[in-house]
Amino acid sequence: MAEPPPGPAPLDPDVKTQFSTREGTYRLLALSEYSRPNRVPLSTQASNPVRVSFANVDDHSDSGERICFNVGRELYFYIYKGVRKAVDLNKPIDKRIYKGTQPTCHDINQLAAGPESVFLLVGFTTGQVQLVDPVRKENSKLFNEERLIDKTRVTCIKWLPASESLFLVSHASGQMYLYNEELACGSVAPGYTQLKHGETFTIYTSKSKSVRNPLLRWAVGSGAINEFAFSPDSTYLACASQDGFLRVFHFEHMELYGSMRSYFGGLLCVCWSPDGCYIATGGEDDLVTVWSFVERRVVARGHGHRSWVSVVAFDPYTTSIKDMEPLDFSGSDEEFGREGVMCRQSRANSTLSRLSQQADDCSLSVTYRFGSVGHDTQLCLWDLTEDVLFPHQPLSHARTQTNITYSTSPIFTNSSPVNFLPRSNSLPHSVISGRTKGLKDGGLAIGVGHFATMTLQDHTRERHSEKEHKRNCSIGRASSKSSERTQTSSSSQRQILSLSKSRSDSSRLLGSPACPHIDEVPLLEPLVCKKIARERLTVLQFLEDCVVTACQEGFICTWVRPGRSVVNTLSPPGNSPSGTVV
Repeated sequence: MAEPPPGPAPLDPDVKTQFSTREGTYRLLALSEYSRPNRVPLSTQASNPVRVSFANVDDHSDSGERICFNVGRELYFYIYKGVRKAVDLNKPIDKRIYKGTQPTCHDINQLAAGPESVFLLVGFTTGQVQLVDPVRKENSKLFNEERLIDKTRVTCIKWLPASESLFLVSHASGQMYLYNEELACGSVAPGYTQLKHGETFTIYTSKSKSVRNPLLRWAVGSGAINEFAFSPDSTYLACASQDGFLRVFHFEHMELYGSMRSYFGGLLCVCWSPDGCYIATGGEDDLVTVWSFVERRVVARGHGHRSWVSVVAFDPYTTSIKDMEPLDFSGSDEEFGREGVMCRQSRANSTLSRLSQQADDCSLSVTYRFGSVGHDTQLCLWDLTEDVLFPHQPLSHARTQTNITYSTSPIFTNSSPVNFLPRSNSLPHSVISGRTKGLKDGGLAIGVGHFATMTLQDHTRERHSEKEHKRNCSIGRASSKSSERTQTSSSSQRQILSLSKSRSDSSRLLGSPACPHIDEVPLLEPLVCKKIARERLTVLQFLEDCVVTACQEGFICTWVRPGRSVVNTLSPPGNSPSGTVV
């Protein structure tokens, strides 16, 4: 008798395959699980976190979404069928296996994604960044090839939301670099000139006479930048660092807008609310922390995880904000000096006062739904409602409905009516009323907006030979052992000094608006807290008809939302019939 094909290990009986919320039951779709084609779990030792990227290529079909994920040294690109059809793992659009290095993160250019071409950026443990097209199966370019720009692992990589050519890369060194994919990197280590300096950050530009990558270098904080995220309007950048600080910058003008300190340890993840009013973070203190962009202070913490929080994400399809206009922080470059900052802050404070007054009049109902996953293999869902955001305002009984109406677009817009969730689960703690200080005085910063329109014809560049790379080639280039030992020694000394400084800063900040005591802000309890995997969770993404999670074993799971029909055309005999949810 032939042996059965390899597959995942038997499920832990404690691992849940469904969970219930006030809007209904979410169920795991076993036939919609992506992984390696051989289904063998990844060995979690010395492996990088599994990451997932999505893109909608708009191919005028029901299968317009694409999914990219990394497992160990492998990178896969599939058509994402979600809750519509079962997965056929034997038919990836593209598969790549790397030698000498491993993918750590990736991002798809949403503006340029199409059925015939997709621009995918991939960061690696050895510091390089590769631009590939998995549809055409091409290796386009390799940045930082000789590791002359940065030798440390890439921690986060993202295309700028409003650009088809610019992208931002962060490293474990605490540096961020702005690249233009149309430009080349130099053949020698770049030299830098200080462009902007502020509290805990410095920004440099290249000394080179010819324009080349990187365009800008950001040195932020005293530890690795674990993740960064752009605001919904693409104006602000939030950075979560290993030194425990959340820092929010006005990206184009390179100004520090505000900051927050974790309760303990480093921050590992960060995300924005759909309307840009709040930022959620998580990290080594096992807490999720919500920071108000308008008030520049911590408004709530959530305690439900028993280990580090690896991902936080807002759910725009169950977030409900009625009778509210999006925050407007727009303005011209000439306005951004002190007058511009005061104008923006005045509009923000006016918006906050209006929201508070509407809550007092019972004309506003607010529910932010966000989720988190962690090293404890648990998924937590949280509700952040007006009783936490506006603690001194009375609540209306009309705001305790339990049903949610899904829409085809995020329902924080005014496009469709929704029913609202009840009050969040919170403990009766007081709320800090203090706010952080405003931005320091400053004139007009030198912006980076002109980089968005830069072309190869606008500048003279040095020509150099470009090396071709095959699909399954090695791109890791290690330096000599002696130089590595020297760099490691100096790096260790810097880390010790940074750790001592970070501890002293933490002790001074504890009890301030940047890091309030645990009993000085509302403490949220999770709406849902379920063990959904055997290994630590590394991905959480909310889509219109499902929720996607992934664990370190390399299994990407799809959880169908309540009331969403499922058609599994590849269901094997004995499974539930087509159109049902297993």
